[in-house]
Amino acid sequence: MSNNAELATFTGWAATTPKAPLERLSYDPGPLGAEEVEVAVEYCGICHSDQSMIDNEWGNARYPFIPGHEVVGTIVRLGEQARGLKLGQRVGIGWYKGSCMHCGSCMEGSHQLCRSVKPTIVGSHGGFADRLRSHWAWAVPLPDGLDPALVGPLFCAGSTVFSPLLEFDIKPTDRVGVVGIGGLGHLALRFLNAWGCEVTAFTSSLNKQDEAKRLGAHKVVASTDSAAMKAIAGTLDFLLVTASADLDWAALLGTLRGKGRLHFVGIVPSAIPVHVFNLIPQQKSLSGSPVGSPKTMATMLEFCARHQILPQVEQFPMSQVNAAIDHLRSGKARYRVVLDASK
Repeated sequence: MSNNAELATFTGWAATTPKAPLERLSYDPGPLGAEEVEVAVEYCGICHSDQSMIDNEWGNARYPFIPGHEVVGTIVRLGEQARGLKLGQRVGIGWYKGSCMHCGSCMEGSHQLCRSVKPTIVGSHGGFADRLRSHWAWAVPLPDGLDPALVGPLFCAGSTVFSPLLEFDIKPTDRVGVVGIGGLGHLALRFLNAWGCEVTAFTSSLNKQDEAKRLGAHKVVASTDSAAMKAIAGTLDFLLVTASADLDWAALLGTLRGKGRLHFVGIVPSAIPVHVFNLIPQQKSLSGSPVGSPKTMATMLEFCARHQILPQVEQFPMSQVNAAIDHLRSGKARYRVVLDASK
């Protein structure tokens, strides 16, 4: 069947119970909404959040559901009120695929903060499938010069670590640290290096020192080395936590200079114990943020095209999705996994 044909059913790989292998599932998507676009999926990244949803780690999974929220594909159908897009155009869709478009957050351009924002795989089916629909505003066009086979993880991991650079006005003269060298962290190192910052990578093992420097770090510090942590105390303007582990937050706060910010984009498992005396005297801040808005994603993609920044990925056929998820679970992914929907 042609990609441009209307499909009565969409077919993908669904989670049916926590931690079980995904199974083939077909479903009726219903009529195309007036403001929706329908995308023929070409590639889809696998994010740790997909694994968390498959395993119901957050308690909000509703089975069966099709995971996948780092989608790249071409538009095959347009709702009658879709704007700014055309048939055959290649776009990406990330963690969110819709928002109300009329609340204060949407109207100011912070669509990702909309109180009724629609996640791509929470309560609906995602991109481990042949088709996916989204609101037209959340289908972000790819600029020329970016390989569609590699770009998928930018729509979640990339957007998540790029957004704070704009949100907090990170300057090329800033000294910035990145905690964790993984799916998010490896992109953060590349972004910050190209942004012009002096970049310090924090890792639990110096075995990753050469890799971190290859990715853009100027310095590498073992977060478990108390002497090394004391040596850089009070030197960083911004510290981006991409890790998903409980760490010594007091020591990490100590690396910040006055008005420095410890910012979370990784989902750490436990509450963060911080005494106000670690914040008030030097006017330090503690914060967190989700993925970026559609406008931020578009800006990120242009930045990536200009500097030729792409995720480091390993590719699997969509038909081998369970092997790909097992590879992610094993911790062997370097640094993102992308599924090819044509195989």
